Amino acid sequence: MKTFDFRRAVSVDDAIRSVVETGGSYLAGGTNLVDLMKNGVLQPSALVDVRRLGLTSVVSTDTGGVRIGAGVTNSALANHPLIRRQYPVLSHAILSGATTQLRNMATVGGNLLQRTRCPYFMQTEFDRCNKRMAGSGCAAFDGFNREHALFGGSEQCVATNPSDMAVALAILDAVVHVQGPDGARSIPIADFFTLPGDAPDRENCLEPAELITAVELPPSAFAAHSWYLKLRDRHSYAFALVSAAVGVELIDGVIVSAAVALGGVAPRPWRVPAAEAALIGRRPEDAVLRRAGEQAMAGARPLSQNAFKVQLGRSAVHRALARALGTGGEARP
Repeated sequence: MKTFDFRRAVSVDDAIRSVVETGGSYLAGGTNLVDLMKNGVLQPSALVDVRRLGLTSVVSTDTGGVRIGAGVTNSALANHPLIRRQYPVLSHAILSGATTQLRNMATVGGNLLQRTRCPYFMQTEFDRCNKRMAGSGCAAFDGFNREHALFGGSEQCVATNPSDMAVALAILDAVVHVQGPDGARSIPIADFFTLPGDAPDRENCLEPAELITAVELPPSAFAAHSWYLKLRDRHSYAFALVSAAVGVELIDGVIVSAAVALGGVAPRPWRVPAAEAALIGRRPEDAVLRRAGEQAMAGARPLSQNAFKVQLGRSAVHRALARALGTGGEARP
């Protein structure tokens, strides 16, 4: 690992100032960043510790939503009474990821900033990865691409976003609050993540030295009918081949609002308006749920090894909706 400077910030302003001065990176839980440093993928000149900034509260907002400090650990968030009561899909998504030990360290802000697990990015032995070395090419196109994107990729990169939490946040219309050298701003989750296009090294819209301070959730109508389903090669500590976060609102037996997002299939959480439209105004019959699954995967562009994920995605959305509505034959968490 390359030698680096270490600073412990005492305030948000101090943290931002330190990153500006050193050109370094923020350190919270470090569950992804430290691994990348050990592998030589990232070599920051400095780490600025932001674990003591007081960004660890989960509180109700005046509008009936919840504001979550960026330093809240994944375990604390998943088990918080406000989240379990008002946003159970978020709790379920977080508990689907990593191990208990990692969730005890990983933070909300860090989860949003974790990097792709594409092996060509994670291992410096590979010399073709546009994320690490601009212009070197994307080895996944003609190499191992079983786990890669069906949507949103480009000729420069077809890696997927690994976050479970972010997929749930996508259907909850979360807002990410950040602060940087030019002040504070609020970013809708739909605008936070970027597609690779011609700049695959950039995965979100944060400007240099901007720090995530909180994530805010508006009131949700999906508390009674939501689900997160993660399909993977093994039951624990594996990233999603495909995941689905769904939420529906029922009035008099009719779906009046719905949200569907996919994970494991794109460089960002993949919200699917066509699947939502297939649900709204209809009764939750099995044929309607299956149609939503079909719409969720419309336009998929499989690579040489991941066409199986198309059917997996259809099934994931159908099953998640069935469970959210209590028709899937399995107990809710």
